[in-house]
Parts: sequence; structure tokens; C-alpha cells
Amino acid sequence: MTALSADPSSAAPLPAAPVPAAPPAGAFTLSALRPDGGVLSTDAFHRWWRGRLDRPGFEVTRIPFDELEGWAFDPESGNLRHHSGRFFSIEGFELSTDGSSRHCQPIINQPEIGILGILVKEFDGVLHCLMQAKFEPGNVNTWQLSPTVQATRSNYTRVHKGDDTPYVQYFREAHRHRVLVDVLQSEQGAWFWRKRNRNIVIQVEEDVEPHEDYCWVTLGQVRRMFPVDNFVNMDARTVLSCMPFHGPGAPAAGDAFSEALARSYGAADPSSGALRSPGELVSWLTEAKCRCEWKSRLIPLKSIARWSRTDDELVDQALQGFSIIAVRVAADNREVKWWTQPLLATRTTGVAVFLARPIDGVLHFLVRAQPEPGLLDLVEMAPSVHMVSGLDTLGAHTDHPLVLERALGGEGVRFDSLMSEEGGRFYHAQTRYKIVEVGEDFPVDVPWDYCWVTARQLMDLLGHGHYLNIEARSLVACVHSLW
Repeated sequence: MTALSADPSSAAPLPAAPVPAAPPAGAFTLSALRPDGGVLSTDAFHRWWRGRLDRPGFEVTRIPFDELEGWAFDPESGNLRHHSGRFFSIEGFELSTDGSSRHCQPIINQPEIGILGILVKEFDGVLHCLMQAKFEPGNVNTWQLSPTVQATRSNYTRVHKGDDTPYVQYFREAHRHRVLVDVLQSEQGAWFWRKRNRNIVIQVEEDVEPHEDYCWVTLGQVRRMFPVDNFVNMDARTVLSCMPFHGPGAPAAGDAFSEALARSYGAADPSSGALRSPGELVSWLTEAKCRCEWKSRLIPLKSIARWSRTDDELVDQALQGFSIIAVRVAADNREVKWWTQPLLATRTTGVAVFLARPIDGVLHFLVRAQPEPGLLDLVEMAPSVHMVSGLDTLGAHTDHPLVLERALGGEGVRFDSLMSEEGGRFYHAQTRYKIVEVGEDFPVDVPWDYCWVTARQLMDLLGHGHYLNIEARSLVACVHSLW
């Protein structure tokens, strides 16, 4: 097995991440290393969280499609749309993988660019994040820790005629504040059609009073929650992954893994221990995009083959992948107190794994150039193993046997947590996220569609959109929690 070789002379170097304003030196790292202090102690944080869990007034009930209010199947296309023409729609898409074979399924078309934003502020010289305890109808456990704002354009422009989205004005007028992170990132390409969100972090100087469902916490406090199943939501994970960090500093003496991880945070090119240069990484991914012969397009929902619509479910006849259902939601702390909507309901738990291997003393993570039909460029960097309902019917996760064996085995596990995907669109969708260390017996030379990258290279790539898919970004956030 040999890795795809790129000609460094023909590959442009990766440009610097377009961060509009640099945070104070080491601010993110200092915040990440404060797990027990700050505005709230860890005990006070958990008391606040238990107060959220004890609140009544939240209910999600499955309903037949004909009980959806404001939603209807279009008589011509069969697409499921909101009467306003906003929010999102359930449409069909067709994928051709080799010029002849075809795959059809429903997909969520949400062309609006939403805001996933975190406000940060210094308290006693340490950055704190304003995080939200947020209810979403698809969450398996009602409440999850979320960004300051996670809102579609339809929501924050109040198409629903409800209340304003708290704190959204900071992000809608970002130019008035100190912007630390600002990048468009993709979402699930198996379930969304070319969906993107603005991942943005803004530092404020003035006092910002937290509403009762919000609190100021350090990055260290947030990361301590990553091993807890279904605690930190997907939208928080993607924004956290885009924050630049200096690394864990001095690791524990004699801990080879921690030492290799610390070096990984500083290794951007071969001169600092990375296996490949930034230019070679970009060229490798560009080559993978050029090799992909998938062609996808939206089609009327009524045209998709081998799917049936019952009174309360749009389901594939083989009972694989996922289905589309409808729910009625009651939530006393949301901008609208009750509503109905469709959700995509998965049938299996996903799997996303980074294999990690020290190479010359520097920890590298194995990524794969994986196609997903709903991605804007079809191909982005995915985890070493990436299994998700929808892709399984396409054979897109046909991993190399050795990669699959090590990823799913029980040895070398450094991180293992069950995490939810976006509860505003997906019903009880969960993915098991793992980081698994492999030893020198695992080859450095890998098939052409895999590549070894360092933590620093992953962070540099996250300054740009359409490099790492949503599952890979979640895993980057999990890597940071290993400190």
C-alpha cells in the first residue's frame, strides 16, 4: 500500500487561516486548561445544569403527516414544504456513482446559511464561553449544552412570528465586535443538500447578563463534559473545533501518548515533524475531489424509487438507512411555544473513529477523503472510519479491512463517547465517536484515499470551509478534550 504522492512544487501552500482578529496570546489554551475555576465552579455548573433538567414543559409527540400545521406535500413534486417557503423542505435526490447505477432517497434541502455562534469574554484574564442549555425536538435526552446561538435565518428573522433569538444581534452585527473565528462549514452530506452554517466566535468587552438557560464557562469545563454521553451538542462541537489552540503544553512526564500529542499541536510541516506539507495535503484532497465520479441532483420527492409514504412515515421499502417522520413539539423556553415539523429519523447508531499513530514521535490522525452526495464539493476529509445511516446504502464506508479492524476493536481506545447529531432536524440520531491509538505495527503507507495529518494541520485546515466534514470536526473537538 502506498500513499498518494503529491508533487510539492505543483501544490500551493495552505494559506493562513482567515481569522479577522487574533485573540490574546494563549487565551484559548489558558481557558482550556481551567476545568475547575472561573465564573462558575464545576459544582455550581452542575447545579445550574440540574436546574435545567428539572424544568417541566417540554414534550415531543409523533403525529401523522396530515396533522402537520403549516407543512404540506406539494401536489406536483411531492416535496414536503412549509407554507412560508422558508425553513427547509424534504425533497428527493438522485445519485449516479458510475454513470449508470442510480440511488435515490429523500434529503433535507435547507439553502439558508444559519448561525452557530459562541460569545466569549475574559473574566480575571481567562476566556469564558457563553453556553446554552438547549432543548431540541430530536434530542434523545431533551437538554444538551449548545452554543450561544444556533439558529437558521428563518428563525432569527422571525418567520415563525415568535420571540427574538437571544444574543443573535452580536453575530448579525459581527463587524461591530472582535471576531475571533468566522468560517462557513458543511453539515451531514448524507442527509442535507449542500447545507452550510456560519461558525463564528465573537469576543465582547461589555457586560453580558446570561439568561437563565445560559452560563459562562471555561473551555476546560466544556471539555470535561465531552466523555459524558449526549451532553455537548453537535453545533457546539463544530464551533469549538474551529477555535485555534496552542496545544496542551508540557505533558505528563513519561506519558508517551501525551508527549506525541503535544508535538502534534506544533507540527505543521515536515520540518516540525508532520509527515506531509500543507501543500501536499491540499493537493491530495484536490486529487480526491477530481477522482470522484459521483453526480448528484435534486429530483421531486414523488420520483424516488423504492420508498413508500404511509400516514405517518416516509420509509424505504428495505427498511434501511432512515425514515422521515412528523412531530408536534411543546417547549416553554423557545421563541415559539409549540410547533409541528418533519424530522429525519435514523435506524442505526453511526460510528466515527480517528486512528491515531505516533510517527517519529509526533501523533498523527488518519483521515479519509470520502464522498457524500449532499456536500458542495462531494468530497471532504472524514474520520478514518465513518459509518452513517444513508451512506451505508451507498457503500461509501467500505473501509480498508485493517483500518476497520483496529477502529472497531477494543484496544488502544483513548476516547469513546456517544454523541447526538443535530436535534433540530434529526430524531434520536447518535454517533459513537472514538479515538483509537495504534502502534508501529500499523503501516504508515496507506491506500491513496487515506492520509496521516497532525493536530496542528487539522486546526489550520479548519480556518477554511469544505476541508473537514462535520464528523471529523466533532472528532477534532474530542482530540482537544484529551488534554
